[in-house]
Amino acid sequence: MAKIKTSFFCQNCGAQYARWQGQCNSCKEWNTIVEEIIQKEEKSSWKPSASSDTKKAAKPLKVAEIDSTQEVRMNTTDEELNRVLGGGIVPGSLTLLGGEPGIGKSTLLLQISLKLPYKTLYVSGEESQKQIKMRAERITPNGDNCYILTETKTQNIFRQIQEIEPEIVIIDSIQTLHTDFIESSPGSISQIRECTAELIKFAKESNVPVILIGHITKDGSIAGPKILEHMVDTVLQFEGDRNHVYRILRSLKNRFGSTAELGIYEMQGSGLREVSNPSEILLSHREEELSGTAIASTLEGMRPLMIEIQALVSTAVYGTPQRSATGYNAKRLNMLLAVLEKRAGFRLGLKDVFLNVTGGISVDDPAIDLAVVAAILSSNEDIPVGKDICFAGEVGLSGEIRPVNRVEQRIQEAEKLGFSTIFVSKYNKIATQFPGIKIILVSKIEEIVSELFQ
Repeated sequence: MAKIKTSFFCQNCGAQYARWQGQCNSCKEWNTIVEEIIQKEEKSSWKPSASSDTKKAAKPLKVAEIDSTQEVRMNTTDEELNRVLGGGIVPGSLTLLGGEPGIGKSTLLLQISLKLPYKTLYVSGEESQKQIKMRAERITPNGDNCYILTETKTQNIFRQIQEIEPEIVIIDSIQTLHTDFIESSPGSISQIRECTAELIKFAKESNVPVILIGHITKDGSIAGPKILEHMVDTVLQFEGDRNHVYRILRSLKNRFGSTAELGIYEMQGSGLREVSNPSEILLSHREEELSGTAIASTLEGMRPLMIEIQALVSTAVYGTPQRSATGYNAKRLNMLLAVLEKRAGFRLGLKDVFLNVTGGISVDDPAIDLAVVAAILSSNEDIPVGKDICFAGEVGLSGEIRPVNRVEQRIQEAEKLGFSTIFVSKYNKIATQFPGIKIILVSKIEEIVSELFQ
Protein backbone atom coordinates (compact mmCIF):
# COMPACT_ATOMS: atom_id res chain seq x y z
CA MET A 1 0.00 0.00 0.00
CA ALA A 2 1.37 3.37 -1.00
CA LYS A 3 2.36 5.71 1.78
CA ILE A 4 -0.07 8.59 2.31
CA LYS A 5 1.59 11.92 1.61
CA THR A 6 0.75 14.91 3.76
CA SER A 7 1.69 18.55 3.77
CA PHE A 8 0.95 21.63 5.85
CA PHE A 9 -1.22 24.50 4.62
CA CYS A 10 -2.13 27.91 6.01
CA GLN A 11 -5.90 28.14 6.47
CA ASN A 12 -5.80 31.89 5.85
CA CYS A 13 -3.78 32.27 2.65
CA GLY A 14 -3.20 28.69 1.46
CA ALA A 15 0.60 28.76 1.66
CA GLN A 16 2.18 25.29 1.73
CA TYR A 17 4.92 24.13 4.13
CA ALA A 18 6.91 20.92 4.55
CA ARG A 19 6.51 20.97 8.34
CA TRP A 20 4.36 22.71 10.94
CA GLN A 21 5.29 26.14 12.25
CA GLY A 22 3.50 28.61 14.48
CA GLN A 23 3.38 31.62 12.14
CA CYS A 24 2.71 31.73 8.41
CA ASN A 25 5.57 33.44 6.56
CA SER A 26 3.19 34.64 3.85
CA CYS A 27 0.29 36.30 5.71
CA LYS A 28 1.96 36.56 9.18
CA GLU A 29 -1.05 34.94 10.91
CA TRP A 30 -0.51 32.70 13.94
CA ASN A 31 -1.85 29.15 14.49
CA THR A 32 -3.39 28.86 11.02
CA ILE A 33 -1.21 26.03 9.65
CA VAL A 34 -2.79 22.56 9.57
CA GLU A 35 -1.76 19.18 8.16
CA GLU A 36 -3.67 17.79 5.17
CA ILE A 37 -3.41 14.78 2.88
CA ILE A 38 -2.21 15.74 -0.59
CA GLN A 39 -2.59 14.11 -3.99
CA LYS A 40 0.18 14.75 -6.49
CA GLU A 41 -1.49 13.07 -9.48
CA GLU A 42 -3.32 15.67 -11.56
CA LYS A 43 -6.87 14.58 -12.27
CA SER A 44 -10.16 16.33 -12.84
CA SER A 45 -13.78 15.34 -12.32
CA TRP A 46 -14.86 17.39 -15.34
CA LYS A 47 -14.62 15.42 -18.58
CA PRO A 48 -15.13 17.80 -21.52
CA SER A 49 -16.58 16.76 -24.82
CA ALA A 50 -14.37 15.21 -27.44
CA SER A 51 -14.30 18.39 -29.52
CA SER A 52 -13.04 20.53 -26.66
CA ASP A 53 -10.71 17.81 -25.35
CA THR A 54 -8.86 17.47 -28.64
CA LYS A 55 -8.72 21.17 -29.50
CA LYS A 56 -5.40 22.63 -30.50
CA ALA A 57 -3.23 24.49 -28.04
CA ALA A 58 -3.83 28.24 -27.84
CA LYS A 59 -1.58 30.50 -29.90
CA PRO A 60 -0.51 34.05 -29.04
CA LEU A 61 -2.30 36.78 -31.00
CA LYS A 62 -1.71 40.48 -31.46
CA VAL A 63 -4.16 42.73 -29.66
CA ALA A 64 -5.54 43.98 -32.99
CA GLU A 65 -6.18 40.39 -34.14
CA ILE A 66 -8.29 39.40 -31.14
CA ASP A 67 -12.05 39.33 -31.73
CA SER A 68 -13.46 42.36 -29.91
CA THR A 69 -17.11 41.31 -30.11
CA GLN A 70 -18.64 42.10 -26.73
CA GLU A 71 -20.02 39.12 -24.84
CA VAL A 72 -23.79 39.20 -24.46
CA ARG A 73 -24.65 39.12 -20.77
CA MET A 74 -27.41 36.93 -19.36
CA ASN A 75 -30.24 38.92 -17.79
CA THR A 76 -31.04 37.62 -14.29
CA THR A 77 -34.48 39.38 -14.18
CA ASP A 78 -33.21 40.89 -10.89
CA GLU A 79 -32.33 44.54 -11.50
CA GLU A 80 -30.35 44.85 -8.26
CA LEU A 81 -28.16 41.84 -9.09
CA ASN A 82 -27.78 43.00 -12.69
CA ARG A 83 -26.54 46.38 -11.45
CA VAL A 84 -23.99 44.85 -9.07
CA LEU A 85 -22.69 42.43 -11.72
CA GLY A 86 -22.35 45.24 -14.25
CA GLY A 87 -25.34 44.43 -16.45
CA GLY A 88 -25.92 40.70 -16.01
CA ILE A 89 -24.07 37.39 -15.79
CA VAL A 90 -21.15 36.92 -18.18
CA PRO A 91 -21.18 33.45 -19.83
CA GLY A 92 -18.33 31.29 -18.59
CA SER A 93 -17.75 33.38 -15.47
CA LEU A 94 -17.34 32.16 -11.90
CA THR A 95 -19.02 34.23 -9.18
CA LEU A 96 -18.56 33.81 -5.42
CA LEU A 97 -21.28 35.04 -3.03
CA GLY A 98 -20.36 35.33 0.65
CA GLY A 99 -22.26 36.42 3.74
CA GLU A 100 -23.13 35.74 7.37
CA PRO A 101 -25.07 32.56 8.23
CA GLY A 102 -28.81 33.13 7.87
CA ILE A 103 -28.42 36.44 6.03
CA GLY A 104 -30.27 35.11 2.94
CA LYS A 105 -27.63 33.88 0.47
CA SER A 106 -29.45 30.66 -0.39
CA THR A 107 -32.81 32.43 -0.54
CA LEU A 108 -31.45 35.03 -2.95
CA LEU A 109 -29.93 32.53 -5.38
CA LEU A 110 -32.85 30.10 -5.17
CA GLN A 111 -35.24 32.97 -5.85
CA ILE A 112 -33.20 34.05 -8.86
CA SER A 113 -32.83 30.49 -10.20
CA LEU A 114 -36.61 29.97 -10.04
CA LYS A 115 -37.25 33.13 -12.06
CA LEU A 116 -34.48 32.77 -14.63
CA PRO A 117 -35.56 32.13 -18.23
CA TYR A 118 -32.55 29.80 -18.58
CA LYS A 119 -32.22 26.13 -17.66
CA THR A 120 -30.65 26.25 -14.20
CA LEU A 121 -29.12 23.54 -12.01
CA TYR A 122 -29.21 24.36 -8.29
CA VAL A 123 -26.82 22.05 -6.41
CA SER A 124 -27.19 21.98 -2.63
CA GLY A 125 -24.95 20.18 -0.19
CA GLU A 126 -26.68 21.58 2.88
CA GLU A 127 -30.41 20.93 2.35
CA SER A 128 -32.52 18.07 1.04
CA GLN A 129 -34.71 18.37 -2.05
CA LYS A 130 -37.86 18.45 0.10
CA GLN A 131 -36.51 21.31 2.21
CA ILE A 132 -35.63 23.30 -0.89
CA LYS A 133 -39.06 22.52 -2.36
CA MET A 134 -40.76 23.98 0.74
CA ARG A 135 -38.73 27.17 0.44
CA ALA A 136 -39.32 27.37 -3.31
CA GLU A 137 -43.11 27.17 -2.88
CA ARG A 138 -42.94 30.06 -0.43
CA ILE A 139 -40.92 32.18 -2.87
CA THR A 140 -42.67 31.50 -6.19
CA PRO A 141 -45.00 28.78 -7.51
CA ASN A 142 -43.22 28.71 -10.87
CA GLY A 143 -39.84 27.14 -11.52
CA ASP A 144 -40.07 25.02 -14.65
CA ASN A 145 -36.49 25.83 -15.70
CA CYS A 146 -34.90 25.04 -12.32
CA TYR A 147 -33.47 21.60 -11.47
CA ILE A 148 -32.61 20.75 -7.84
CA LEU A 149 -29.74 18.38 -7.04
CA THR A 150 -28.56 17.43 -3.55
CA GLU A 151 -25.01 16.24 -4.00
CA THR A 152 -21.54 17.02 -2.65
CA LYS A 153 -19.24 14.87 -4.80
CA THR A 154 -17.97 16.75 -7.86
CA GLN A 155 -17.81 13.57 -9.97
CA ASN A 156 -21.57 13.03 -9.57
CA ILE A 157 -22.33 16.73 -10.09
CA PHE A 158 -20.49 16.85 -13.42
CA ARG A 159 -22.21 13.63 -14.50
CA GLN A 160 -25.61 15.28 -13.95
CA ILE A 161 -24.44 18.44 -15.69
CA GLN A 162 -23.59 16.44 -18.81
CA GLU A 163 -27.06 14.85 -18.76
CA ILE A 164 -29.12 17.99 -18.05
CA GLU A 165 -26.89 20.48 -19.95
CA PRO A 166 -27.87 23.53 -17.84
CA GLU A 167 -27.21 27.11 -18.92
CA ILE A 168 -26.41 28.26 -15.36
CA VAL A 169 -25.05 26.26 -12.40
CA ILE A 170 -25.45 27.35 -8.76
CA ILE A 171 -23.46 25.61 -5.99
CA ASP A 172 -24.58 25.88 -2.35
CA SER A 173 -21.93 25.82 -1.01
CA ILE A 174 -18.31 25.43 -2.11
CA GLN A 175 -17.28 24.38 1.43
CA THR A 176 -19.49 21.26 1.23
CA LEU A 177 -18.04 19.91 -2.03
CA HIS A 178 -15.36 17.25 -2.22
CA THR A 179 -13.58 15.28 -4.92
CA ASP A 180 -12.29 11.70 -4.76
CA PHE A 181 -8.89 12.84 -6.04
CA ILE A 182 -8.18 14.58 -2.71
CA GLU A 183 -8.35 12.46 0.44
CA SER A 184 -8.84 15.31 2.92
CA SER A 185 -12.23 16.15 4.41
CA PRO A 186 -14.77 18.52 2.76
CA GLY A 187 -14.14 22.16 3.63
CA SER A 188 -10.38 21.72 3.88
CA ILE A 189 -8.06 24.01 1.95
CA SER A 190 -7.06 21.29 -0.52
CA GLN A 191 -10.68 20.32 -1.24
CA ILE A 192 -11.86 23.92 -1.69
CA ARG A 193 -8.97 24.74 -4.01
CA GLU A 194 -9.32 21.57 -6.11
CA CYS A 195 -13.13 21.76 -6.40
CA THR A 196 -12.95 25.43 -7.40
CA ALA A 197 -10.30 24.65 -10.01
CA GLU A 198 -12.54 21.94 -11.51
CA LEU A 199 -15.51 24.33 -11.63
CA ILE A 200 -13.36 27.00 -13.30
CA LYS A 201 -12.25 24.49 -15.93
CA PHE A 202 -15.87 23.49 -16.55
CA ALA A 203 -17.08 27.11 -16.77
CA LYS A 204 -14.37 28.24 -19.19
CA GLU A 205 -14.57 25.20 -21.48
CA SER A 206 -18.37 24.97 -21.63
CA ASN A 207 -19.07 28.74 -21.43
CA VAL A 208 -21.61 28.06 -18.65
CA PRO A 209 -21.57 30.54 -15.74
CA VAL A 210 -21.20 29.13 -12.23
CA ILE A 211 -22.30 30.89 -9.02
CA LEU A 212 -20.83 29.67 -5.74
CA ILE A 213 -22.04 30.34 -2.21
CA GLY A 214 -19.19 30.71 0.28
CA HIS A 215 -19.20 30.63 4.06
CA ILE A 216 -17.41 33.38 5.95
CA THR A 217 -15.26 33.30 9.06
CA LYS A 218 -15.90 35.14 12.32
CA ASP A 219 -13.83 38.11 11.11
CA GLY A 220 -15.99 38.49 7.98
CA SER A 221 -13.66 37.03 5.31
CA ILE A 222 -14.52 34.15 2.96
CA ALA A 223 -13.76 30.79 4.60
CA GLY A 224 -10.95 28.88 2.94
CA PRO A 225 -7.69 29.98 1.34
CA LYS A 226 -7.32 33.55 0.11
CA ILE A 227 -6.51 32.14 -3.31
CA LEU A 228 -10.21 31.23 -3.65
CA GLU A 229 -11.05 34.92 -4.11
CA HIS A 230 -8.24 35.28 -6.66
CA MET A 231 -9.43 32.28 -8.69
CA VAL A 232 -13.01 33.47 -9.26
CA ASP A 233 -14.05 36.32 -11.57
CA THR A 234 -16.44 38.10 -9.20
CA VAL A 235 -16.75 38.26 -5.41
CA LEU A 236 -20.04 39.50 -3.96
CA GLN A 237 -20.76 40.24 -0.30
CA PHE A 238 -24.31 39.91 1.06
CA GLU A 239 -24.55 41.84 4.30
CA GLY A 240 -27.02 43.30 6.75
CA ASP A 241 -28.29 42.92 10.28
CA ARG A 242 -30.41 39.82 10.87
CA ASN A 243 -32.48 41.92 13.29
CA HIS A 244 -33.49 44.20 10.40
CA VAL A 245 -35.26 43.35 7.14
CA TYR A 246 -32.88 45.12 4.76
CA ARG A 247 -29.95 43.46 3.00
CA ILE A 248 -27.16 45.00 0.93
CA LEU A 249 -25.36 43.25 -1.93
CA ARG A 250 -21.88 44.65 -2.63
CA SER A 251 -19.25 43.81 -5.20
CA LEU A 252 -15.77 43.32 -3.73
CA LYS A 253 -14.18 42.15 -6.98
CA ASN A 254 -15.50 42.22 -10.54
CA ARG A 255 -13.45 41.53 -13.64
CA PHE A 256 -16.37 42.54 -15.85
CA GLY A 257 -17.71 45.67 -14.15
CA SER A 258 -17.45 48.24 -11.40
CA THR A 259 -16.92 47.33 -7.75
CA ALA A 260 -18.62 50.54 -6.58
CA GLU A 261 -22.19 49.35 -7.16
CA LEU A 262 -24.58 47.92 -4.59
CA GLY A 263 -28.04 46.38 -4.53
CA ILE A 264 -30.59 46.71 -1.74
CA TYR A 265 -33.20 44.10 -0.81
CA GLU A 266 -35.98 43.84 1.74
CA MET A 267 -36.51 40.46 3.41
CA GLN A 268 -40.17 39.46 3.31
CA GLY A 269 -42.13 36.28 3.98
CA SER A 270 -42.15 35.49 0.26
CA GLY A 271 -38.43 36.09 -0.25
CA LEU A 272 -36.29 39.11 -1.01
CA ARG A 273 -37.86 42.18 -2.60
CA GLU A 274 -35.78 44.52 -4.74
CA VAL A 275 -35.67 48.08 -3.42
CA SER A 276 -35.51 50.33 -6.48
CA ASN A 277 -35.66 53.56 -4.43
CA PRO A 278 -33.34 53.08 -1.42
CA SER A 279 -34.10 56.52 -0.01
CA GLU A 280 -37.57 55.27 0.96
CA ILE A 281 -36.03 52.95 3.56
CA LEU A 282 -33.19 55.20 4.69
CA LEU A 283 -35.35 58.21 5.58
CA SER A 284 -37.71 58.15 8.55
CA HIS A 285 -41.28 59.26 7.95
CA ARG A 286 -41.87 61.49 10.95
CA GLU A 287 -44.36 64.31 11.30
CA GLU A 288 -42.65 66.46 13.94
CA GLU A 289 -39.18 67.94 13.61
CA LEU A 290 -36.62 66.68 16.14
CA SER A 291 -33.18 68.00 16.96
CA GLY A 292 -30.12 65.92 16.15
CA THR A 293 -31.11 64.72 12.68
CA ALA A 294 -29.92 65.83 9.25
CA ILE A 295 -30.29 64.42 5.73
CA ALA A 296 -27.19 63.71 3.64
CA SER A 297 -26.97 63.19 -0.10
CA THR A 298 -24.50 60.40 -0.81
CA LEU A 299 -23.54 58.10 -3.66
CA GLU A 300 -23.05 54.34 -3.71
CA GLY A 301 -21.49 53.56 -7.05
CA MET A 302 -23.63 55.36 -9.63
CA ARG A 303 -26.67 55.42 -7.37
CA PRO A 304 -27.60 58.55 -5.36
CA LEU A 305 -29.00 57.95 -1.87
CA MET A 306 -30.61 60.24 0.67
CA ILE A 307 -29.73 58.99 4.15
CA GLU A 308 -30.61 60.24 7.60
CA ILE A 309 -27.85 61.07 10.08
CA GLN A 310 -28.78 61.00 13.77
CA ALA A 311 -26.64 62.55 16.50
CA LEU A 312 -26.99 62.76 20.26
CA VAL A 313 -24.84 65.18 22.27
CA SER A 314 -25.12 65.08 26.06
CA THR A 315 -23.05 66.01 29.10
CA ALA A 316 -20.56 63.27 29.97
CA VAL A 317 -21.68 61.23 32.97
CA TYR A 318 -18.36 59.44 33.42
CA GLY A 319 -14.89 60.92 33.55
CA THR A 320 -13.95 60.30 29.92
CA PRO A 321 -16.44 61.48 27.26
CA GLN A 322 -17.72 58.72 24.98
CA ARG A 323 -17.47 58.85 21.20
CA SER A 324 -19.55 56.26 19.36
CA ALA A 325 -20.39 55.97 15.65
CA THR A 326 -22.58 53.37 13.93
CA GLY A 327 -22.27 53.19 10.15
CA TYR A 328 -19.69 55.99 10.12
CA ASN A 329 -15.91 56.13 10.64
CA ALA A 330 -15.24 56.83 14.32
CA LYS A 331 -11.88 58.47 13.55
CA ARG A 332 -13.55 60.86 11.14
CA LEU A 333 -16.15 61.68 13.80
CA ASN A 334 -13.36 62.63 16.21
CA MET A 335 -11.79 64.80 13.51
CA LEU A 336 -15.06 66.68 12.89
CA LEU A 337 -15.54 67.23 16.63
CA ALA A 338 -12.03 68.71 16.83
CA VAL A 339 -12.78 70.98 13.86
CA LEU A 340 -16.02 72.19 15.48
CA GLU A 341 -14.19 72.99 18.71
CA LYS A 342 -11.18 74.66 17.08
CA ARG A 343 -12.78 76.51 14.16
CA ALA A 344 -16.36 77.13 15.32
CA GLY A 345 -15.87 77.54 19.07
CA PHE A 346 -18.23 74.78 20.25
CA ARG A 347 -17.12 73.19 23.53
CA LEU A 348 -17.68 69.50 22.89
CA GLY A 349 -14.65 68.12 24.72
CA LEU A 350 -16.63 67.28 27.88
CA LYS A 351 -19.70 65.89 26.13
CA ASP A 352 -20.70 62.43 24.97
CA VAL A 353 -21.35 62.24 21.23
CA PHE A 354 -23.24 59.36 19.61
CA LEU A 355 -23.74 59.14 15.84
CA ASN A 356 -25.91 56.76 13.82
CA VAL A 357 -26.54 56.26 10.11
CA THR A 358 -30.10 54.94 9.82
CA GLY A 359 -31.04 51.92 7.74
CA GLY A 360 -28.24 49.71 9.05
CA ILE A 361 -25.79 50.69 6.30
CA SER A 362 -22.18 51.85 6.47
CA VAL A 363 -21.14 54.95 4.53
CA ASP A 364 -17.59 56.07 3.78
CA ASP A 365 -18.49 58.91 1.41
CA PRO A 366 -16.85 62.13 2.74
CA ALA A 367 -19.76 64.10 1.25
CA ILE A 368 -21.86 63.29 4.32
CA ASP A 369 -19.48 65.28 6.58
CA LEU A 370 -21.65 68.38 6.31
CA ALA A 371 -24.76 66.48 7.40
CA VAL A 372 -22.84 64.96 10.33
CA VAL A 373 -21.77 68.44 11.46
CA ALA A 374 -25.34 69.74 11.10
CA ALA A 375 -26.76 66.83 13.13
CA ILE A 376 -24.19 67.30 15.92
CA LEU A 377 -24.81 71.05 16.13
CA SER A 378 -28.56 70.49 16.02
CA SER A 379 -28.40 68.14 19.00
CA ASN A 380 -25.96 70.35 20.90
CA GLU A 381 -28.11 73.48 20.45
CA ASP A 382 -31.39 71.52 20.63
CA ILE A 383 -32.57 73.26 17.46
CA PRO A 384 -34.07 70.99 14.76
CA VAL A 385 -32.92 71.15 11.16
CA GLY A 386 -35.82 71.49 8.73
CA LYS A 387 -36.90 68.10 7.37
CA ASP A 388 -36.89 69.54 3.83
CA ILE A 389 -33.18 70.50 4.07
CA CYS A 390 -30.30 68.25 3.00
CA PHE A 391 -26.51 68.50 2.76
CA ALA A 392 -23.67 67.45 0.45
CA GLY A 393 -20.17 68.58 1.34
CA GLU A 394 -16.84 67.45 2.74
CA VAL A 395 -15.38 69.23 5.78
CA GLY A 396 -11.65 69.98 5.87
CA LEU A 397 -9.39 70.43 8.88
CA SER A 398 -9.47 74.21 8.54
CA GLY A 399 -13.26 74.21 8.68
CA GLU A 400 -13.73 74.79 4.95
CA ILE A 401 -16.48 73.06 2.98
CA ARG A 402 -14.81 71.18 0.17
CA PRO A 403 -16.49 70.25 -3.15
CA VAL A 404 -17.79 66.73 -3.80
CA ASN A 405 -18.02 64.71 -7.00
CA ARG A 406 -21.17 64.45 -9.14
CA VAL A 407 -22.91 67.17 -7.16
CA GLU A 408 -25.55 67.71 -9.86
CA GLN A 409 -26.68 64.10 -9.57
CA ARG A 410 -27.02 64.56 -5.81
CA ILE A 411 -29.04 67.75 -6.24
CA GLN A 412 -31.29 66.08 -8.82
CA GLU A 413 -32.07 63.23 -6.41
CA ALA A 414 -32.86 65.69 -3.61
CA GLU A 415 -35.16 67.66 -5.91
CA LYS A 416 -36.93 64.48 -7.03
CA LEU A 417 -37.62 63.48 -3.42
CA GLY A 418 -39.17 66.84 -2.58
CA PHE A 419 -36.41 68.60 -0.63
CA SER A 420 -36.66 72.39 -0.83
CA THR A 421 -33.07 73.30 0.15
CA ILE A 422 -29.63 71.75 -0.22
CA PHE A 423 -26.33 73.03 1.19
CA VAL A 424 -23.27 72.41 -1.02
CA SER A 425 -19.76 73.81 -1.30
CA LYS A 426 -19.43 77.08 -3.18
CA TYR A 427 -16.40 75.57 -4.93
CA ASN A 428 -18.61 73.09 -6.79
CA LYS A 429 -19.27 73.98 -10.42
CA ILE A 430 -23.01 73.66 -11.04
CA ALA A 431 -23.96 74.17 -14.69
CA THR A 432 -27.52 72.81 -14.62
CA GLN A 433 -30.48 74.83 -13.37
CA PHE A 434 -32.69 73.24 -10.71
CA PRO A 435 -35.88 75.32 -10.38
CA GLY A 436 -37.48 72.98 -7.83
CA ILE A 437 -34.83 73.28 -5.12
CA LYS A 438 -32.91 76.13 -3.50
CA ILE A 439 -29.13 75.68 -3.60
CA ILE A 440 -27.21 77.41 -0.80
CA LEU A 441 -23.46 77.70 -1.42
CA VAL A 442 -21.26 77.69 1.68
CA SER A 443 -17.50 77.80 2.17
CA LYS A 444 -17.04 77.49 5.97
CA ILE A 445 -18.72 75.83 8.93
CA GLU A 446 -19.50 79.26 10.38
CA GLU A 447 -21.87 79.89 7.47
CA ILE A 448 -23.82 76.72 8.32
CA VAL A 449 -24.08 77.88 11.93
CA SER A 450 -25.35 81.33 10.96
CA GLU A 451 -27.85 79.91 8.45
CA LEU A 452 -29.40 77.25 10.70
CA PHE A 453 -28.67 77.87 14.37
CA GLN A 454 -28.64 81.64 14.89
